[in-house]
Amino acid sequence: MTAAHPCPHLAGRDDRKTAAVAAAHDVIQPDAVKLGAFATMRQVLRGREFRQAMLNGDRFPVKDPSQLPVFFLDGDMHRAKRTALAKFFSPKAIASLFRPVIDRETARLVGELRRTGRMRLDEASWHLAVAVTAEVVGLGESPGVAMADRIERIMRHGEYPGMPPLRRFIAAQLSKLRTLDFFLRDVKPAIRARRAAPRDDLISQMLDDGFSDVMILVDCMVYATAGMTTTREFITMACWQLFDHPELREAFVTGDERAQFAILEEILRLDPVGGYLYRRADAGVPEALQGKLAAGQTYALDLRAANWDEAAAGPCPHALDPDRAARMKETGSYMAFGDGPHRCPGAQVALHETRVFVDALFRVPGLTLAQPPRIEWNRSLMSYELRDCIVTCAPG
Repeated sequence: MTAAHPCPHLAGRDDRKTAAVAAAHDVIQPDAVKLGAFATMRQVLRGREFRQAMLNGDRFPVKDPSQLPVFFLDGDMHRAKRTALAKFFSPKAIASLFRPVIDRETARLVGELRRTGRMRLDEASWHLAVAVTAEVVGLGESPGVAMADRIERIMRHGEYPGMPPLRRFIAAQLSKLRTLDFFLRDVKPAIRARRAAPRDDLISQMLDDGFSDVMILVDCMVYATAGMTTTREFITMACWQLFDHPELREAFVTGDERAQFAILEEILRLDPVGGYLYRRADAGVPEALQGKLAAGQTYALDLRAANWDEAAAGPCPHALDPDRAARMKETGSYMAFGDGPHRCPGAQVALHETRVFVDALFRVPGLTLAQPPRIEWNRSLMSYELRDCIVTCAPG
């Protein structure tokens, strides 16, 4: 007798939106070996023997390594700095510091939609993400829209794996000019303001720790990438999927906060914004991984492949299933936020701002997806971009 299919309502479904474009632009660092199995990747990301290998701290020469941004650190120094930064991403901080910004910007954006009857969703989500991240980092001295435009120019036109040498050189010089513009117009004014009047934000913390202006700039760039660009795509993707799946939309609008988070994390599992994480074993490879991995080799950890690994995600890994995480006893987003000590510190901030905005948006009467987003590819970030997504409602 044939065993019953564990999820008959999902059998044969492929709800992924960006798998094809990601596969078409699948380029990794030339010295790297790709890994895609969820279990192996988790061991690598959690193993103390493995170090960051995508961006190297030696690009930023400092006398004291502790002055490097947390992204570039490993081991005890990384753990100490993550512990110090945890207060900015705690449930208390989300409720007291960031939720007012999320509510204010959501009300403004949704109010504008109700007034005009039209919203470019990817643009609205970008403005929300910039406002929230600016509050976390301390970049509140510049007009948000102008700063958002400067950051987008840096992120969209950088270097990428496989770029020809001449173009790489030109891109690097343009990136430096755009980064200098961001520093002079946005970061430097924030540094001056925080020196005069410290606040409960990351720039104030970095000044307390003795960071130079250059290192503060680097940290701001890291958080801009992680907190602004990825959340923008996450919000747009979540809305697109809910429009395409009315039953999921109904479950989201009528569900409690826990149910809403489960839906959002499953959407992110299916179409993670990030593509690869890079690690290298500088010490001995753990016994459990010997024979599979070699010390000194750089590995490209494929987040999409891990999220779609049936051994971890269970049957029908390409289908949207909000009950998957509970059934498989796994975190809902799988590897979408990374794993181990370098797991994205702002994951809960991104989930909360997405939940609040999407919930408010889908309560607008007569909300319609007038134009689904166009999928583009950002080669410098190795991630998808969703553009020109238009939603409408009856104005009034």
